[in-house]
Amino acid sequence: MPNSVKELNEKNFDEFIAKGNSLVDFWAEWCAPCKVLMPVFNEVAKDMKAKVKFGKLNIENAQEIADRLMVVSVPTVVFFKDGEMIDRFSSVLDKKEIIKMIKETF
Repeated sequence: MPNSVKELNEKNFDEFIAKGNSLVDFWAEWCAPCKVLMPVFNEVAKDMKAKVKFGKLNIENAQEIADRLMVVSVPTVVFFKDGEMIDRFSSVLDKKEIIKMIKETF
């Protein structure tokens, strides 16, 4: 995983989203669309790391968090500002679309 994307779990998730702007990709190993989104997400993270923190959370290992945020399909990318969910998308978007959403959201 690139340095610009942090692997999240139930122990570090809340601290990761608590301050600043962050995007979290909720994914699963068995999810084909997640595998399509992963390199795009990683590329956006590399380009936008000065503006936003990027994390990935495998829902298989953190079902309680996925349930709490009502993540019912993967991939789902959730935008957080100081710990509050402010936007999300549940699909595979291209790099340009994700960057546009980041700029409009933050």
